Amino acid sequence: MPMARLAGYTRPMIYADHNATSPLRPEARAAMEAVFDLGPVNPSSVHSAGRKARSVVETARSALGGAIGSRAEDIVFTSGGTEADALAVHGAVAGLGGKCTLIVSALEHEAVGRAAAHSGVPVETAYVTPDGFVDLEDLGRRLKTWDHALKGTPVLCLMLANNETGILQPVAEAAALVREAGGLTLCDAIQGLGKVPVNVGLLGVDYLAVSAHKIGGPQGAGALWRRAGAPLKAVQYGGGQERGLRSGTENVAAIAGFGAAVEAAMRDLPKYEGLAKHRDAMETRLEAEGGVIVTGKGSPRLAGVSNFAKPGFPAETQVMAMDLAGVCVSAGSACSSGKVKRSLVLMAMGAGDALAESAIRTSFGWSTLPSDFDGVADAWLKAAERIIAKEASV
Repeated sequence: MPMARLAGYTRPMIYADHNATSPLRPEARAAMEAVFDLGPVNPSSVHSAGRKARSVVETARSALGGAIGSRAEDIVFTSGGTEADALAVHGAVAGLGGKCTLIVSALEHEAVGRAAAHSGVPVETAYVTPDGFVDLEDLGRRLKTWDHALKGTPVLCLMLANNETGILQPVAEAAALVREAGGLTLCDAIQGLGKVPVNVGLLGVDYLAVSAHKIGGPQGAGALWRRAGAPLKAVQYGGGQERGLRSGTENVAAIAGFGAAVEAAMRDLPKYEGLAKHRDAMETRLEAEGGVIVTGKGSPRLAGVSNFAKPGFPAETQVMAMDLAGVCVSAGSACSSGKVKRSLVLMAMGAGDALAESAIRTSFGWSTLPSDFDGVADAWLKAAERIIAKEASV
């Protein structure tokens, strides 16, 4: 595969899979290397080396708090987004003594969906509209007649930005409905952080999960914000780190990289938002020349995400063809299993099998070049012409 150099790292010619993982930012790498240079670090130790490590962790905590409009002390570092989601789901259930019902949107990542399924409490589905939004009317009707004696506290699980389509959810509006019904809202903001403004106060949520490697930080670092007073109990036990909510020695280097990546992402928010014009031009070309169907084109979306399909052109075939052309893309939720499968998100939106089985996702980020959008379109159109023509001749 052709290689190119950009911003101090080697990348595939065109990397269009930032929603799966984003290349490590130079700022994050430098912050991690600085920790490695400190020597042995354990932020729970009281000697000078331990105090230096603690300072690194708290600096990153403050950076993240500033990015989401929260107090630093309300943030718990975890090993990644999946653990942050799991801590929120299981920790909230434990904090409520099991007297609750989880309402999980049909769009949620498996990190939330599967945690809910194994929570031991009833789970309901929050349905979505064909436009890809959680159905607020349906949710509102259900909450107005909520039987607290029978169902306990309603706990809504609703992501900020969908990982497959990039569609932004009406989290603030949904959280207001839940709050009025005496419930709680858990927001998976893993795809939203660093790409759109995120403010926990304005969202009105009670828990918010984020991850480092989606914004150019390292893998192995995530965090959960918890509104002060919101019920949450630890789900793993040990030395009592992270204010007793997540025991285990903190990954100091990864957390340092997380903090640096957060600061860089906040600085680069206007740059990320500027990707939308290139994304839109790419989609227009693919529609005109390739006959693709774009999901969410008329909905508010992350600027760097495009989900499109060509019914009859299997997603798995597209991903492999693009890879051979030196372009990295995904189909479905790339981090769920390592396999290409039918998009459950599109199915939840009412898409038919033909569309759901042929949808791929391109996602761009901090290292994207304007020319990458043309490159993606060129590669896809060539692959489609070659493969569809071949199949037609058989």
